[in-house]
Amino acid sequence: MSEIHFIVEEAPEGGFVARAVGADIFTEADDLPGLHEQVRDAVRCHFDEDSKPSVIRLHITREEALAA
Repeated sequence: MSEIHFIVEEAPEGGFVARAVGADIFTEADDLPGLHEQVRDAVRCHFDEDSKPSVIRLHITREEALAA
């Protein structure tokens, strides 16, 4: 596997949650720099060194509601 993708959303209680696409990896953090570290750590823990992806892609989504 050369890369792994995460869907990142803002958590209702604050911070961010990240879920991997195609792998059972979930992590969360209070801010984006913290999330970067948490995602890297989760990937290191989930994969063996020889099967670890070389690129981690974060797809950050944000939802906003506006009054019409």
